[in-house]
Amino acid sequence: MSHTGLTEADIPADLFARYNPGGFFCELTHPRPDDGDVPALLRRRLSHIGLEALRSRAEAAETELIDLGITFTVYSESTAIDRILPFDCIPRILTPSEWKHIEAGAIQRVAAINAFLGDIYGDAKIVKDGVVPGDLVFQNPCFRPEMIGFPIRHGSYVNVCGIDIVRDEAGTFRILEDNARTPSGVSYVVENRHLMLRAFPDLAAGMRLRPVDDYGYRLRAALEEMAPVPDPEARAVLLSPGIYNSAYFEHVFLAREMGIPLVQGSDLHVENARVYMRTTAGPRPVHAIYRRLNDDFLDPTVFRPDSMLGVPGLIDAWRAGNVAIANAVGTGVADDKAIYAYMPRVIRYYLGEDPILPNVETNICREKEALAYTLDHLDKLVVKPVGESGGYGITVGPRASRAELEAARAALLADPANWISQGMIPLSVGPTLTDDGIAPRHVDLRPFVVTGRDSWVLPGGLTRVALRRDSLIVNSSQGGGSKDTWVLADQPGRALAN
Repeated sequence: MSHTGLTEADIPADLFARYNPGGFFCELTHPRPDDGDVPALLRRRLSHIGLEALRSRAEAAETELIDLGITFTVYSESTAIDRILPFDCIPRILTPSEWKHIEAGAIQRVAAINAFLGDIYGDAKIVKDGVVPGDLVFQNPCFRPEMIGFPIRHGSYVNVCGIDIVRDEAGTFRILEDNARTPSGVSYVVENRHLMLRAFPDLAAGMRLRPVDDYGYRLRAALEEMAPVPDPEARAVLLSPGIYNSAYFEHVFLAREMGIPLVQGSDLHVENARVYMRTTAGPRPVHAIYRRLNDDFLDPTVFRPDSMLGVPGLIDAWRAGNVAIANAVGTGVADDKAIYAYMPRVIRYYLGEDPILPNVETNICREKEALAYTLDHLDKLVVKPVGESGGYGITVGPRASRAELEAARAALLADPANWISQGMIPLSVGPTLTDDGIAPRHVDLRPFVVTGRDSWVLPGGLTRVALRRDSLIVNSSQGGGSKDTWVLADQPGRALAN
């Protein structure tokens, strides 16, 4: 027995004794000057709990997700309708300086996106000045001619934007993708925090963390700022395609968090270019709509005439200035993967600033030289279709089979304009609870930017984790999970209380 009175059996095993990030930047173990000793304390607390107890509590937490109905739908799998998004109990930590950098870069990005959309649906000066090719804009399937000259309050076409950010081996944050249409996943940011506090209170105890609970309030405030009537009088609703949508849980969650009705197209009607909600007490006017269905289905009198999900006459009511719709129609042009490659130029053109968060270097295969380079280096590049999301259609060259590379080559030659390629970024890793203990798994980050008159960024965002060993695909539909994202509060002295 030692002089402390503890036996060797009383001292918890260090769960990180064999942890090896393998040369990747680690989001927990890499030293950062303003981390407030939080990572070291978190490692000690995890070791004190022990591996078996962590696994038991993690299983109970996933059972709770099922009981709460926190699920998403994978349509591509006939045998799997609803799934939970697997939750990893080891949080990802962002220091105050890291968060300030991400926050500033995200706000800058959204400002440039909104300026770009206002321009291409106006005078299209950026095209006339040769900064962005016209065919990438006007032949883009997401470009909506109906939006030309359309008045958008505050110039805020994108009221909710999810920006996918990765960190490379040098620790540099880079933007991988913009999501300017109907970005999903914010419900998991809030629920992951709630789940962490319920299932692992001893990990979070005393930590000074930036809160995530006011997202609903912020989004509702932005909607009211967009509405054509004074804020206190604005009545907002969340328009959902219904229970069969993959993100329906999130629609229910957000409507509750915002304190607004959750409606489907059949619950609304337009009369004299004004939108009304059907209620048991009679029709009630609607001034702002947070829509979670795609452009094509929004109004059958303007877009798909066979849509049963939208509201006939909705676009006319919007054009008349009697309702606001968030996000605006036609925002998909801005998050197209081909336009993505031009975003550094777009930022400089509209804002006169260098990008705070750089892009991943991108080759646009519609361009002859870029196509030739991609074909010559196919086994070293990641090839992506410009119009897909969710991780579908991607070929990771260094990890692809010969047959997969040949299939990618054929697709590139058949339709070069549909593809981009990027160098394979060695994504940062975070310690993750696996069957083999605590092991590194690749992660990304999706901060959510809410914009009305001004922009606000939800502290932290969604950290997605590739649960499969060596996988770089973090998308939930491709086997990814998520972590709670801890943004440390910027306070003098220690960033935690023991």
